Amino acid sequence: MEYSSPSREPGLSRSGVVLALYGSLSLVALLISAGRGDVDIYTIEGTSTGTMLLLSPLIGVALGLFVVVVSRFATYRYEWGAKLHREFGDILGDLTGREILVLALASSVGEELFFRGALLPWIGLWPHAIVFALLHVARGTRFVSFLPWTATAFVIGLAFGWLCNETGDLGGPIVAHFTINYLNLKFICRVKLPERDDGPSPASEGDSDSEPAPQRESP
Repeated sequence: MEYSSPSREPGLSRSGVVLALYGSLSLVALLISAGRGDVDIYTIEGTSTGTMLLLSPLIGVALGLFVVVVSRFATYRYEWGAKLHREFGDILGDLTGREILVLALASSVGEELFFRGALLPWIGLWPHAIVFALLHVARGTRFVSFLPWTATAFVIGLAFGWLCNETGDLGGPIVAHFTINYLNLKFICRVKLPERDDGPSPASEGDSDSEPAPQRESP
């Protein structure tokens, strides 16, 4: 989705669109879960415990921060990471702090309710991770440059699914998802990476018309 330059009214409308989109996804998740006879979409019966309900968000924070650190490393170390950063920046535009918070919170809750809450117990760990990755496939000219994002989404889908199955609730995946999205969105919107230029510098181009340096004759 292409965003226009920020102003007060478009900012409000963008937040509304995000809330409507992920609110609808959450509703679909609840309907799927209820249709399968699972009224409690947040916890896994027989696995969830009071202790894990408290610990899973803390585990989610740790997992989210780990993913953020890895993504920062890829952004600064590899050209594909820097290119992905720049292209996300072009797509998102200059989001306000409020828009970043709304997008991170709505996406983490909506996607986790749908993928980990509804799809995971229904179709299993690996199939649900594949569907999660397919949601993160770019179209058109950005398909190739966004493949690392798609592959990362698949791995994260497996990790979040495993965490949900082990802890017995969605607390960990939701908190991890929010941590990743919030910190990465702030980073993308606030840090602008320059284009990589492998060509000759302007100074070297300007010197191209000057006389070549005399070469020493061989004896």
